[in-house]
Amino acid sequence: MKRDNSKLISDIGELTALFTDAANLDALLANIVKMIAFYMKVEVCSVYLFDDDTQMLTLRAAKGLRAGSIGKVRIKSGEGLTGIAFKELRAVCEGDTARHPDFRPVPGINDEKYCSFLAIPILRGQNRIGVMALQSVKRDYFSNEDVNIFRAITSQLVTTIEMAKLLFSFDHPRLDPVVDLKPTRLKFVKGRVGAVGSAMGDSIVFAPLALGDFKVPKGRKVLTLDDFRRAVALTEKELHEMQKAVEEKLLDVVALIFSAQIMMLKDRAMLGAMEALIVKGSPPQDAVRAVIGEYVSRFERMTNEYVREKRYDVIDVGRRILTNMAGRIDSRDQYVGKVVIARELLPSDIMKLSLQKVGGVVLLSGGVTSHVAVLARSLNIPLVVVDEPRLLTVTDGSCVLLDGAMGNIFIEPSEAVVRAFREKEKSRADVKRIQKALLNETRTSDGVRVTLLANINLLADLDVAKAFKAEGVGLYRSEFPFLLRGDFPSEEEQYVIYRRLVESMKGREVTFRTLDVGGDKMLSYYDNTREANPFLGLRSIRFSIKNRDIFIHQIRAILRASFDADVRIMFPMISSVDEFVVARDMVRECARALKSEGRPYQPRVKIGAMIEVPSILEVIDELASQAEFFSIGTNDLIQYMLAVDRTNEKVAEFYFPHHPAVLRAIKRVADGALRHQRDISVCGDMAHDPRYIPFLIGIGIRKFSLDARYLPRIQQCIAGIDTGKAGVFAAELLGKSSVSETARLLDHAVF
Repeated sequence: MKRDNSKLISDIGELTALFTDAANLDALLANIVKMIAFYMKVEVCSVYLFDDDTQMLTLRAAKGLRAGSIGKVRIKSGEGLTGIAFKELRAVCEGDTARHPDFRPVPGINDEKYCSFLAIPILRGQNRIGVMALQSVKRDYFSNEDVNIFRAITSQLVTTIEMAKLLFSFDHPRLDPVVDLKPTRLKFVKGRVGAVGSAMGDSIVFAPLALGDFKVPKGRKVLTLDDFRRAVALTEKELHEMQKAVEEKLLDVVALIFSAQIMMLKDRAMLGAMEALIVKGSPPQDAVRAVIGEYVSRFERMTNEYVREKRYDVIDVGRRILTNMAGRIDSRDQYVGKVVIARELLPSDIMKLSLQKVGGVVLLSGGVTSHVAVLARSLNIPLVVVDEPRLLTVTDGSCVLLDGAMGNIFIEPSEAVVRAFREKEKSRADVKRIQKALLNETRTSDGVRVTLLANINLLADLDVAKAFKAEGVGLYRSEFPFLLRGDFPSEEEQYVIYRRLVESMKGREVTFRTLDVGGDKMLSYYDNTREANPFLGLRSIRFSIKNRDIFIHQIRAILRASFDADVRIMFPMISSVDEFVVARDMVRECARALKSEGRPYQPRVKIGAMIEVPSILEVIDELASQAEFFSIGTNDLIQYMLAVDRTNEKVAEFYFPHHPAVLRAIKRVADGALRHQRDISVCGDMAHDPRYIPFLIGIGIRKFSLDARYLPRIQQCIAGIDTGKAGVFAAELLGKSSVSETARLLDHAVF
């Protein structure tokens, strides 16, 4: 039977007049979907409306689906074909839904038998009202004309639906419980590698704020004050042991990251309040919850953000006391060998997971260049970054296979997948064989010397750097001891860390990057006004110059620690020659002060700049007359040149290292350094990506600083490059004007 679309549009116009006769919004929508299904000759027509409170699409009318599903089925934006139409504000038309990877049948409403699918978002300007969808058992049922007609219908109906929704929402009864998409259908997710490695184990969603359910130990009817006191003592013992483990594993974080919790257990006011409730007759578990809840409320009312965040420590203490009172397994074992799924993590969270021997981490926020990902690499925690909120619905205890080499995540993997993965793991070269194959020096195929240095985040990275024969430290990220603490480290504390670094790399070059905080690396304890755009705010060298005392403590510690070593100091995010001169003069001032005090220090330290801000490109020659060396920080340079937040997964597709402007900018810096005979290196992700090494070699870069784990791969890559051919290749690449052209050339390059 032929569809009469023009008649349909006419009748829809008449249907809007029935608004006043409709008993409620559901009745009105039911009439609409029934009429559309009749004229479009489809088995199913449904309307989903967006709920501003729950931020979900709710099925509010349907012809052809199970009647009991109305008001019960809810879909997240971007979930399934309906959710995609809503999120991306476009028509979604599929001829065979069973073959589409995003098709998600809703359990219990019998929609899986329909092959053809068409969905149109209902919009009022930019205001999203909902989605209208059609389904048919016939394959390839909808034409381009149907899409256009259906779009016209929704535009006619939007005013009626929007007004009805508004008027009837005031007294509409609460919706029944959600019938959600089955989380078990999520079998595979592709993410991006944050930290290499692999893990397979039970999943657990990271929820550090939950106190959890409390059960009285078997064989006991009630708990006593003595049980409470024993639990407090055991909790304090556990925290001291965890702090000791931190100190033994990482000298950098001598800052007592568990000190806040330990102090709370010594606070007589807090513990006294709990004991008083117990004496009055409250069960110990209820007393703990009551006092913890009161303290959390107090902290939440604080205006200082750092103080507010102490509520996390309060809840952590409460959870540990309750766990020990319940006689459950030591909470330190909570994450052992498991794959943690987390919406977001703080640096201290990564530290705690490391201490609890977590198997791997799936992170739903941030990017692979974020400080959390960098820290995970130093702690040898496999990490994959992925934008897939449904992972938070994975049931705890589900088997998850995390392939940190490819960025693949398998939920309840089949035996075949597990077998293939294990075979691949066995085939990967072992560390000893890699070490044996490494050469003491790196050279191109035509014998040109190239220096490979290691990036160091924590002192724990030094063992890997030395094992893989790094020729020195090209970038020591000095901010990590700051990030993992509860306050600013003193000059003496920094001196101990820096001296350990210098002594470990004795006889080799070490470059200290001064404090680089701000952007995605915020100090929770620094009381400063929250910035609307921290990446363009008080960060890096700006922070140091503004906070002169903090900067001086760091510079003095570096100069003292390097009195007998080959050390260089590098300033991050330099945007002008003036900025560099101010920072350099502060170093000279510190050197004069140490000399007058008679303290040993390094008087011949070299001072350089990181090239990360586009403004410096226009004054690169003038900067070269002041700075003794350059290091190109490719991650931030790309971010600022392309106006792309490198930690934002939503714009990750616009982050192009091979953008012609980026490649030409790097070439300008290299030319400036070579003209003035200044040492130049490249760090950031481009330095460990074999795709870009021929270009960098071709423009004259002879020094690379990278994560030590990539050293073998890059040495092997460089050994196969002829510098003459690399120069020709670089010239050809620089001649391209579009991203697609440079990508094509890089993909087909042969050396």
